[in-house]
Amino acid sequence: YTEARMTKISLEMVRDIKKNTVDFIPNYDGEEEEPVVLPSRFPNLLVNGSNGIAVGMATNIPPHNLTEVINAIVAIARNPELTTDEIMANYLYGPDFPTGGIILGRAGIKKAYETGQGSLTIRSRAEIEEHGNDRKRIVITEIPYGVNKSLMVEGIGHLVRDKIIDGITAIRDESNKEGIRVVIELRKDVVPEVILNQLYKNTQLQTSFGIIMLCLVNGEPKILPIKDMLTNYLNFQCEVIERRTRFDLKKAKDQLHIYQGLLLAEDNIDEVVQIIRTSKTQDMAKTRLIERFALSEIQTKSILDMRLSRLVGLEKDTIIANIQALEEDIKNYEYILSSHEHVLNKVIDELLEIKEKYGDERRTEISNVAADIDDEDLIPQQEIVISLTESGYIKRLTTDTFKVQNRGGVGITGTKMNKEDVISIIVYAQTHTDILFFSNLGKVYRLRGYQIPEYSRTSKGLPVQNLLQLEDNEKILSIITVDEYKDDNYLFFATKDGVVKRTSVKEFELIRQNGKKAITMREEDELINVKLTDGNALISLSADNGKMVKFPETDVRVMGRTATGVKGMDIDENTHVISLTTSLEGKYILALSEKGYGKMSLLEEYRQTSRGTKGVITMNMTDKTGKLVATRAVNGDEDIIVITKLGVVIRTSLKQVAISGRNTQGVKIIRLKDDESVSSVTSLKAEEEKVEETQIAENIEETKN
Repeated sequence: YTEARMTKISLEMVRDIKKNTVDFIPNYDGEEEEPVVLPSRFPNLLVNGSNGIAVGMATNIPPHNLTEVINAIVAIARNPELTTDEIMANYLYGPDFPTGGIILGRAGIKKAYETGQGSLTIRSRAEIEEHGNDRKRIVITEIPYGVNKSLMVEGIGHLVRDKIIDGITAIRDESNKEGIRVVIELRKDVVPEVILNQLYKNTQLQTSFGIIMLCLVNGEPKILPIKDMLTNYLNFQCEVIERRTRFDLKKAKDQLHIYQGLLLAEDNIDEVVQIIRTSKTQDMAKTRLIERFALSEIQTKSILDMRLSRLVGLEKDTIIANIQALEEDIKNYEYILSSHEHVLNKVIDELLEIKEKYGDERRTEISNVAADIDDEDLIPQQEIVISLTESGYIKRLTTDTFKVQNRGGVGITGTKMNKEDVISIIVYAQTHTDILFFSNLGKVYRLRGYQIPEYSRTSKGLPVQNLLQLEDNEKILSIITVDEYKDDNYLFFATKDGVVKRTSVKEFELIRQNGKKAITMREEDELINVKLTDGNALISLSADNGKMVKFPETDVRVMGRTATGVKGMDIDENTHVISLTTSLEGKYILALSEKGYGKMSLLEEYRQTSRGTKGVITMNMTDKTGKLVATRAVNGDEDIIVITKLGVVIRTSLKQVAISGRNTQGVKIIRLKDDESVSSVTSLKAEEEKVEETQIAENIEETKN
């Protein structure tokens, strides 16, 4: 036999069970009675979950957070019209496992909550840590619910021994009473994120949890959606409260009846004693007392059962106080039973008391990492910045990560990278936008914004090959965003050798997981950028020698996906095209040099020519400015994010950049150290301007006047 010490909350399962709150039936041999169901003053079926198999049916209800479940029940009590989406969004977010972990996506939760059946993917919580000699290790601190840690560690060891996973040098279980800690040491030359993904795929670091919310409803097995489960529990608790209140009311009335008899005896104590003393038998005394004072048998029995010492010392004030207290209790009980709303309020009050006493924080995180398009409604719309390094590390950031600085600021560290790594691409998008990735091999891949993992400002991100099925020698060179695939919209391609191509965006609406051919590249040429156009844009190509050519996009006929393209700019030897811009993006051309100089010039200042010409000067290039790094079409009211090759980032407002002629060198945008140079620049919506202290003071003074 196993002995167990019950926690305090376990007493809430049987609280008030002796007050006729639930029905009792004979036990297996008929000698005793047992409850049909426990009063369960908290929703134990959801909080602790349940699993079991019967003939032809099974149940597997996951555990939930006590605070969230009670919040959901209270919300339904106050508003029975709540939908499942509203419950998930505001009260009960999903299962909460005692072992923590991460639930990937909300689609499985939503399906289970709407239908009573679904499947979750639970992932261990793992972090990649750096330690001596630039080595890295994976540290696991939480594992999926129901997974045996020792068997999991043993399974990882078998995979390493059989060389299914290569790059792990040691596995240590450092778990103690404080919590789980499994350390996986890695070789210096491996990518930790790749190893971690292999572990998720091949071990119990990531498991599935099948949900079947099969319950007994009035003795009948039913698979219930979450709202029905919460509503049934609420109705059951209303019944428990009603039965308990009726029990307490009857008990209070019975006690009041007895005390009223005792009070009558106290008022006539001498006569009562005389009647008892002169009666030959107890039955005769009972009869005479009933006839004399119109008492009930219960009242008379209470008087006769009193000890002689109590007869002498009966305290009238105590009896009156007890009567008043019982009358107040009866009034409260009758008030509760007078309407269903009062019963409901009592249930809510007692549930909130339990939440206050036993509630805790959620342990299991619900992540959007593996969410699919089906549950996009549950993923918030958010403006994001996506960055990709030269070595292929990609990450998603929120746009408020970089605060606006004045022109000429030194910037903040944007990404921790190896010295040989630099940020090559940074784009502004939204979580629900299609992100198209164009590679040096002329292929295109697609992800949604939220499918790109979010990382902190200083982390380097995730290898892009973990998200896209790239070939060994394939590299992402351009990223653009597409919201709609319209018939009259086009993708305009440009390569470093000055070749351009225009293709309808409709040809890219369906992209397989392993990518799609976007352009046929000539030998030793590379794609530098792709732009979305409306068919009437002016195209501008800039070269690192400081020149730019501008021509109508209609100069380039529409071609198929696999076409090579035509000549867009005539460039000299050792000169390359570095930027592609369109008139749809803004009325100014922002030019930025490798030594941090920049300027804005009106697009109108650039003479329109035919494609294939050498172009005109867009920036006066000197030793002081260095080569031209990038040009961008802007409207002049945006913020720009400038990134250096050492990963330093500065965000500044274009309002601080003067508008000047195209044949000038501009002003200092970012102050660089001797070994730094500009890597890339992107523009995005400006932050709201903050009111200066002097303006605040003036406003206060005006208010006083």
